[in-house]
Amino acid sequence: MITKTEQFTVRHDSVTIPVTRGGEGRPLVLCPGLTSTQAELCELVELLRRDFDVFTFDLRGHGYSSPAVRYSFDTFLGDFAAVMAAIGRLDLPTAPSLAGHSYGADLILHYAAEYPGTVGGLIIIDGANPLPAPFITQADLPEFRALWEYVATRQETIKGTPHQVLLTAQQILDLNLELDVIRSGIDLEIDVVGAGILDLYRKIDRPIHLIMATAMAGDSSEGRVPRHNRLWRAGMDRLVRERPDIAISELDATHGLVVTHAQDVAHIIRTAHTPAARPAS
Repeated sequence: MITKTEQFTVRHDSVTIPVTRGGEGRPLVLCPGLTSTQAELCELVELLRRDFDVFTFDLRGHGYSSPAVRYSFDTFLGDFAAVMAAIGRLDLPTAPSLAGHSYGADLILHYAAEYPGTVGGLIIIDGANPLPAPFITQADLPEFRALWEYVATRQETIKGTPHQVLLTAQQILDLNLELDVIRSGIDLEIDVVGAGILDLYRKIDRPIHLIMATAMAGDSSEGRVPRHNRLWRAGMDRLVRERPDIAISELDATHGLVVTHAQDVAHIIRTAHTPAARPAS
């Protein structure tokens, strides 16, 4: 089924962000993650449009959105706030629910903590995890640097398409390191320890549903993969202890679950705010 869509443009901080709207039902804003685009999430978007009035967009420097001079968590969050302000001027029947994957999950969490009255609920998809320790340590840097260099090189072949990501490998790595500190509250370089995003979860009184991958970093038993998966699980456990009212659904998948398990993710989102929808498997 192909859903009729419409588009409007948001301009913020010298960045142009086209926003696409399609579907019928409760309003839902879907925020992609870093190095991901709405084109990559096309199957999930189409599935959601069967039950929701879905708003989608690309982060600055991604997909249809224009590149920027600066890339930081605050600039991405400012763009998201500008998109939400534009949506807020529409005649919607209810405040929209927000769904975000990976980096996008952290953006919607921060936004909801700052603007609680504009949000109907949150669907956190394998992101916004209050990690008890940094994900990327000095031992991990060579592997992650190589990973993002590979991604940046591959992006050269799809430049000019809806799948493009215009950030450099160093910019992507820097954003991940910054996010590590935001999530955990720990900056190893300056020896600072804080509560991280756990404090944000304490502030939000909207319904929250987590959709998490059981093997976020992959299913290998070699190298640093087991450590990363254990740390991801520890962050989830930490959140459940703090907020036992938060619903969690786990999928037997990796971090790419929004693509590999689009139907499962759409089904969970469809029922996320109903009393029966509190699965843990």
